[in-house]
Amino acid sequence: MTFNEEQLLQDEAKYCSYGDTVHYVNPPKIFDRCKGSYLFDAQDTPYLDLQMWYSAVNFGYANPRLDNALKKQIDQLPQLASQYLHPTKIELSKIIAQDMERKFGLPGRVHFNVGGSQSVDDSLKLVRNFCNGKSRMFAFEGGYHGRTLGASSITSSYRYRRRFGHFGERAQFIPFPYPFRRQKGMTPEEYAEKLVADFARLFENEYHGLWDPKAQQSEFAAFYIEPVQGTGGYVIPPRNFYPALKKVLDQHGILLVVDEIQMGFYRTGKLWSVEHFGITPDVLVFGKALTNGLNPLAGIWAREEMINPTTFPVGSTHSTFASNPLGTAVGLEVMHMLAEKDYERQVMESGAYFLEGLKSLQLQHKEIGDVDGLGLALRAELCGPDGFTPDKALLDKMVDIGLSGTLEYQGQKTGLVLDVGGYYKNVITFAPSLEISRSEIDQAITLLDQLLVRAKRELYTSK
Repeated sequence: MTFNEEQLLQDEAKYCSYGDTVHYVNPPKIFDRCKGSYLFDAQDTPYLDLQMWYSAVNFGYANPRLDNALKKQIDQLPQLASQYLHPTKIELSKIIAQDMERKFGLPGRVHFNVGGSQSVDDSLKLVRNFCNGKSRMFAFEGGYHGRTLGASSITSSYRYRRRFGHFGERAQFIPFPYPFRRQKGMTPEEYAEKLVADFARLFENEYHGLWDPKAQQSEFAAFYIEPVQGTGGYVIPPRNFYPALKKVLDQHGILLVVDEIQMGFYRTGKLWSVEHFGITPDVLVFGKALTNGLNPLAGIWAREEMINPTTFPVGSTHSTFASNPLGTAVGLEVMHMLAEKDYERQVMESGAYFLEGLKSLQLQHKEIGDVDGLGLALRAELCGPDGFTPDKALLDKMVDIGLSGTLEYQGQKTGLVLDVGGYYKNVITFAPSLEISRSEIDQAITLLDQLLVRAKRELYTSK
């Protein structure tokens, strides 16, 4: 396909809303095709993608098996109103529910919607209904759960709420254990213990305002967590944190809702990232990689007491395209594919190899203050010369150069696609394809090194 890029950008500037995230870079980038770990522009320049559509394309672009599942469903049952049943909705729900029961010992049910934010909203309905209308929630500082009005209320960034009126029922945000920026003089584990103790103090007596000891009732219904923070910078908490936090929640009758939208489907080496931390959710929200980016489909699992037909009856929530047959067919094929291969081993080994490469870069560039990873959810925090002060400008420059397609690898012009995250927007959040090869990881490290050298030269010599 050929197109006039200049004319398209002129038309986009005139006719398209700027309300989405396209204009985080200027000018916006237009891509023409994709394959495996790469995007290609109109000049057929390859761009190694290290964020894979915010972890929606875990199994590689144009994955033949998943693409064929979609094509097959298009020929068989491409459309169906969500008030009717089709086989793949039932089969996919069964696989997810049975997997949850095996892992956590709880029977439950699955409810679909078209996107992560919409499924977060459904989970809020579910929780409020089960808790007799309680509408107050806990969530983490640095947490991200989406940008619908409901999801924005439990997402910690004020910038997502600022222009849309007063959010009277926004969550109360609790500090998240951030090992790299922890309190001085403490180990990461001690820091995690302190944060849990600070949280538990809120319930010590009635005058802390959240707990009625006579009625044994909390003002709060649920705590929404990302086991590994996504947009917050792929922050991985110490392993002692969640079991201690869950104990406090259980003591005060507060539900645990786990958001796996970005970290689910083996991003961290487990189907669900919460499996690394030894806790059991009451509700689990999933999306993104369920269909490898081929179709909008997301959903929630909840334990039977919360989502049975008596408690959560017909019509409690609805979306025209929920459980659409194209999405459930691809999602079912994803689950079959996951069952046939040892993704846990593959992802953990590839992640360890990638992390070693990032550590080698850290030794060469003092501006990399921290690297960490769990499976193929990896982070590199960009800082000033002291290795600690956040340097957003450096990362912004790296993103721009990467998207220019002017890096070089083995004599070929190449681009690099990075994602920006973190509390200070100074963290590269790496979410490469789970099928990424060793040679592609080597290429990534080489290009990152080249990118850092160029970005520092262009940024610092221009001052």
